Amino acid sequence: MKQSAQKILVMVVAVTPVALSAQPRPGNPTTATVITKAEIDKINATEQNQQTRDENARVVDIGDGWSMELGVIHRSSTRNRPAAAAAPAARGAAPAAARGAAPQVTPCGEQMATPPADAIPGAITHDNQTEGYYIISGAGTAFIDGKVVNGRKSTSNPDGGPNGPGCGGLAVGSRKVELKVGDVLIVPPGVIHGWADIPDHVDYLSFRPSHDVMKNGWVNPTIAPK
Repeated sequence: MKQSAQKILVMVVAVTPVALSAQPRPGNPTTATVITKAEIDKINATEQNQQTRDENARVVDIGDGWSMELGVIHRSSTRNRPAAAAAPAARGAAPAAARGAAPQVTPCGEQMATPPADAIPGAITHDNQTEGYYIISGAGTAFIDGKVVNGRKSTSNPDGGPNGPGCGGLAVGSRKVELKVGDVLIVPPGVIHGWADIPDHVDYLSFRPSHDVMKNGWVNPTIAPK
């Protein structure tokens, strides 16, 4: 337990670009934030039947225009997935039925008529957010780095979803890494990341610092005061 706490502390320091100082600067927050296990469990309980649960718990003001988005992400096995779940829409995009019209697609990344045979689907980059992952349960093979091919832009979720704008498409030239309980992954803005193989499941604590992207003070509606 002590080692786990130390790893989390190291990750938070690494992904937070705000310099530490003896006194808060004028206009910056002057109090700490606690997110309880009960709150995390309550958020996750609302999405138990989904292959992927990716929800911020809170967006916390950490000063000088920076925010820290915190949550726990759950991903089910990528093996033998239902056909409808095999090719999810880019994160941040609403279903076409909800819009009442065909989605307007904005290309991003390199466009190729014939991508390489080893291109990996499901690549994601975020324009402004760093992501830090601390694996707390399960394991899987992630892919990182490389370039996005035949991507489409995703936009910020207006109701406080997990991410700001980014790009999703095929990954070319990425490398694969095995992640297991206790491992940490830090992904800067614009860097490809995704999951190539999850045998059973993977759950990870997510820290997402960003500047002027998410709404400071946002609280997940599931745990927001009534």
